[in-house]
Amino acid sequence: MRRLLGALTALMLTMVPLAASASEPTPDGPSKNDVSWKRVDIDTDQGLRGLDAVSDKVAWVAGSDGGVWRTVDAGKTWKDVTPAAQTLAFRDIEATSKKTALVLAIGPGEESQILRTDDGGESWATTFVNHEPTAFYDCMGMYPGGRDGLALSDPVDGEMRLIRTRDGGKSWTRVDAAGLPAPVADEFYFAASGTCLVTSGDRDAYVVSGGAAARVLHSTDKGRSWKVADSTLAPGDAAGAFSIAVRDEAQGVLVGGDFEQETDGTDRSAYLSGKGKWKNGGDLSGYRSGVAWLPGTAAVAVAVGPSGSDLTVNGGRTWKKFSRADFDSVQCAENAEGAASCWASGADGAVGRL
Repeated sequence: MRRLLGALTALMLTMVPLAASASEPTPDGPSKNDVSWKRVDIDTDQGLRGLDAVSDKVAWVAGSDGGVWRTVDAGKTWKDVTPAAQTLAFRDIEATSKKTALVLAIGPGEESQILRTDDGGESWATTFVNHEPTAFYDCMGMYPGGRDGLALSDPVDGEMRLIRTRDGGKSWTRVDAAGLPAPVADEFYFAASGTCLVTSGDRDAYVVSGGAAARVLHSTDKGRSWKVADSTLAPGDAAGAFSIAVRDEAQGVLVGGDFEQETDGTDRSAYLSGKGKWKNGGDLSGYRSGVAWLPGTAAVAVAVGPSGSDLTVNGGRTWKKFSRADFDSVQCAENAEGAASCWASGADGAVGRL
């Protein structure tokens, strides 16, 4: 969302996965004392909100002034793969490999764009340019395999604005507004970490909102139609639900708060307590703009924000702070051996790993 300003810190977290469980999430798993951060910086002063983790070795980040970087060695080295002559504000990146990625630029009118590479960033093609003056794209999400995906704008003329791709981001078409829920007046989405829109499985998608309403929108048909639920978080001019992570219809977490009250984490999270039903979760240690599940675990997730990082080992029912590091985006991936890695992105080119 356009009112979010500031730079971010990029960090990587790796943990040993837990055995998955079909039962109610339990507090078994890593504690806050098992988690720490180590910096491996990129030489830039750009904020790195755009982030995607392909594996424990491969990750992409995109910056506030048009920069894009990629690592294939777990952050030991980063290659500058910035599109030529770009000064766009990148806020989201979706990658399927070390070669293929989409990057989303935010801003009013034609500043909102999507670029694509399939050669590791050696070349880029602009595949979408927004021509609606009042549209402002915030985030995008791709389905497994990288062919189908969605991108979301703030509402336009009282309508939800959503575009989709069926060819890996090579082309985009507008989703028919007839199947989309009407936004509340002054409801919008936060371009905080690229996770106000996420996909789950082969067909589901979720959107979280803020402003005049803090809602959860859920689609089971790749964005054609949606159901709406209360996020349980308080809305406000700078408040609401910022980020969501969903495994399936029974396992989901969302986080948010008020970015003008960075240390207020009371009633700033929620979790799925049943099919389509959200319940207020454990208090966070501050406003949080990004959240991600740790792959291979039953109930472990990481939430990040400018005042620090929180860990849950019981599916969002309780959270514990484990770091004071300032960063806003987090994504997790799993390597071939089953070990999980969580990457987070932020200010002044900072990058780290455990």
